[in-house]
Amino acid sequence: MKTSGKFLVQLIAVLLASPAWGDTTAVHSARLWAAPDSTRVVFDISAPVQYSLFTLKNPSRIVIDINEARLDKPLSGSGFSKGVVKGIRTGRHKQTGLRIVLDLAKDVKPKSFLLKPHRNYGHRLVLDLQNKVATRKTVIKTVNAIKKSKRRELIIAIDAGHGGEDPGASGYRGTKEKYVVMAIARKLQALITRERGMRPVMIRSGDYYIGLRKRVEIARKNRADMFISIHADAFQDKRARGASVYALSQNGATSEAARWLAESENSSDFIGGVSLDDKDDLLASVLLDLSMSGKVEASLELGDDVLAELKTIGRVHKRRVGQASFAVLKAPDIPSILVETAFISNPNEEKNLLSSRHQVRMARSILKGVRVYFKHNEVPGTLLAQRRHVITSGETLSAIADQYKISLKALKSRNALKNDRLNIGDVITIPEG
Repeated sequence: MKTSGKFLVQLIAVLLASPAWGDTTAVHSARLWAAPDSTRVVFDISAPVQYSLFTLKNPSRIVIDINEARLDKPLSGSGFSKGVVKGIRTGRHKQTGLRIVLDLAKDVKPKSFLLKPHRNYGHRLVLDLQNKVATRKTVIKTVNAIKKSKRRELIIAIDAGHGGEDPGASGYRGTKEKYVVMAIARKLQALITRERGMRPVMIRSGDYYIGLRKRVEIARKNRADMFISIHADAFQDKRARGASVYALSQNGATSEAARWLAESENSSDFIGGVSLDDKDDLLASVLLDLSMSGKVEASLELGDDVLAELKTIGRVHKRRVGQASFAVLKAPDIPSILVETAFISNPNEEKNLLSSRHQVRMARSILKGVRVYFKHNEVPGTLLAQRRHVITSGETLSAIADQYKISLKALKSRNALKNDRLNIGDVITIPEG
């Protein structure tokens, strides 16, 4: 009995001196998403944590020390080698803490932040590893290339909604919105690539999340002439069906459905994980709001043209373009629309969204609407903009043809002219050479 009592006292002493595991934060799991210019690492944690982060070179590494934390299970395997991350290692730090080391392929600029629980996600520690920016020499080359081009292509920004941490809506059979909208976006990209005078720019090219304001920023950096965000709606009633098109509203939503949808889409930043503590970004968004009114009308016209084409391939949910305060549509100088291609929560429409044939039909309809819009809204200096010439005293058709280096026959044909008679002040269209 004396031996047992002595052992019990020793056991209690050991327990008191050991880490209080019940009070430590658990790191449940980690996920990696690789984007072209950054890599995101997300740690699922049981509660908010205190942590520190620092970088090391030769070789490049990032070290994260989390106070009073432990691992639920080992972090290892091929899933932890994506983007700039080559591997992950863990170990104890100061007895009760956890150290996580990320081995990197090159130096990066890290940014980290904590996220509170939202919908299906609990607490998260997010680490964004930003690639080094392009050199000044590369930027100068790009600017010079733009200057050398006299007439440029129209640039169409294609935004596949959601991605990465944010799967979007779920279908009746479990289909994720982020996958089907990316499939439609890629088909639209392929069609625009073959379209004369147009060039597509993909806002995201893979399965990773981009913040809503960042999507606008990417479009503007690429000097986009149009912004199309592609989504697939969901509703608790699986009978809801049909495509919809939305434009920005600064004065309120056109319906409760539009308001609900905007709130749902705008919450993507909380799901996908975006740091909201950047005051410069906040100021920029306010400035964008102030300069928005000039392009809403153009967006509505674009929305009408696309919606008219969508009506030719199937049912639409709303027969008019809706409006609400969508954060992703807030580029002040780019006509922007959000296309809800279908209700993914409807079993039949979910099936259509998974059909490659239907995806192509949807992409073609969007492109047709884009064509109609630019036919009535020419952008000066682009390949699709018609060149016009005002007739002055003494000019002849043959001299005008020589001036623009085109044939007289082509000039007469383009303007449906049966003879060479010209009147001062007439405007004729100059065809492509």
